[in-house]
Amino acid sequence: MPGVTHDEAALLADLMPWSVAPLRPGRGWPMGPDAASLRSRWATFVRADTAGRERLLGPSRSRTLHTAVAQLPGHQGSTVPLAAASGPCPDPVRVLHGPFDEQWLIPDHRLIDVARPELWRVAGEGQLFLVEQGYVAGATGPAVLASAVLPDGRSPAGRPGRIRPLFRRPGGLEPNVAPGLLAHLSATLGQDVGAGDLLAWTLAVAKASPTGCRVPLTSDAEIWERGTELGRRVLALQAPGDGARPKLPGGRRPYVRAPLPARPAELSYDADEEALCVDEGRISPVPREAWDFEVSGVRVLKLWFERRMAAGEAGSLEAIRPVEWPQAWTSELLELITVLALLAELRPLQDDLTEMFATAESVKEAAAPAIPADALRRAGVLPVPDVARRPASVLDHHEEGPGGQFALI
Repeated sequence: MPGVTHDEAALLADLMPWSVAPLRPGRGWPMGPDAASLRSRWATFVRADTAGRERLLGPSRSRTLHTAVAQLPGHQGSTVPLAAASGPCPDPVRVLHGPFDEQWLIPDHRLIDVARPELWRVAGEGQLFLVEQGYVAGATGPAVLASAVLPDGRSPAGRPGRIRPLFRRPGGLEPNVAPGLLAHLSATLGQDVGAGDLLAWTLAVAKASPTGCRVPLTSDAEIWERGTELGRRVLALQAPGDGARPKLPGGRRPYVRAPLPARPAELSYDADEEALCVDEGRISPVPREAWDFEVSGVRVLKLWFERRMAAGEAGSLEAIRPVEWPQAWTSELLELITVLALLAELRPLQDDLTEMFATAESVKEAAAPAIPADALRRAGVLPVPDVARRPASVLDHHEEGPGGQFALI
């Protein structure tokens, strides 16, 4: 079968049909790049009187001092209204706040306008999330990103995508894949195809388009192997599962050459020296490709830095932040540079793979054997049944509802 245009390729929305919209925090102070500041913010909040709590909370239509809500699944937070809240801060948890930016979040349902409990219910060991970045005309960078921690689904360009868990149940059970798709691919390719293989392939070839994120599929086993191997390399950088930290070879590994200042104000790049400049502080070598790495048209390193330098309005809880640049942020910055540099090296391989599916007259003869969406419809894989687009019922654990009562889920 000849190549297909991207508009003829299957939609990710059909291949992984259950998706969830981004979280809507409603307020910024329960999330931040360091956990200590979150604990200080909470302590300031519970020390305040009722009028002070009202001001500090930043009430919304969804959350006030008197809103009664259930616990977040998997977390033992209090369900008494915030007007009566006391005690220490719930232990902050790691979340992905937009591309390549792991931050900390107070996992308290009373503080988050729309927390998407269905995502918290399936998060944990064995789970992976794909996050669509939304279409931005002319933008470069990946169309989807993977995360092992719960993502909030934010897009750097302000265009929300969708969050697609790889599995519909906790513990890595019940793949979130169109019914019959894995069996169809296995028969077509002559090998067992699992949900993880499909995720890896998606990371390698997915393309954003005005009509949605498209994933060209192939009927060629050799090309499939090439794509899934490449996708696993991308996944290992975006969502390392074993705690291993990526490294560049010794001569290319970034180091702090001049100490970073206690209160930096500006991030810039010296192309001649391949140096990242944090005011007078310097990190090198930093490949130009890492500095230029974008998602949805926004430079990742600049956004990461700006979020850590945002001071917050005076008197607000968001103004409680580190007085000086923490050493942990330097380590995170070095790791981010490494990840972006390694991903940039894989980008030409991904482009070569996706170009095989082009249908311009000049490349038709070399186009990869493809499985367009029409072929999936003829095979009965599409359209996807409505039940596959809804979350699965999860009845193997209790969740506390408002006032300490058990929630029915």
